[in-house]
Amino acid sequence: MIVQAKKATSNPAIPVSSVHEDCSSKEREGAEMAKGYWVTVYRSVSKPEALAAYAKLAGPAITAGGGRFVVRGMPAKAYEAGLEQRCVVIEFDSVEKAMATYESAEYQAAKKLLEGAVERDVRMVEGA
Repeated sequence: MIVQAKKATSNPAIPVSSVHEDCSSKEREGAEMAKGYWVTVYRSVSKPEALAAYAKLAGPAITAGGGRFVVRGMPAKAYEAGLEQRCVVIEFDSVEKAMATYESAEYQAAKKLLEGAVERDVRMVEGA
């Protein structure tokens, strides 16, 4: 469904009639909602044994939340400012489910094992 923007912009290059999708209408019409992705890129791992212990607890917590591991490992090649460090991408049915899993007590217990052991960037991203 296409809806008109309700508010004029101060930039004349952007027309008032610019369009966007109304996500709530996608759900009402039965269209498939965008998947959610939990993306983790490690900057450094100083204690591999802590990462291994974390993985034993985090994996079950993530799969219990509906997560499916899509990418898990070292990059084949890093470009631009990319680091050749561990990358993980986990797919969920929605970004809300990904965030709920991250915030769950089970996952937070696993995450505590990483304190002082890794430096990483974690992002929740909605699929296209």
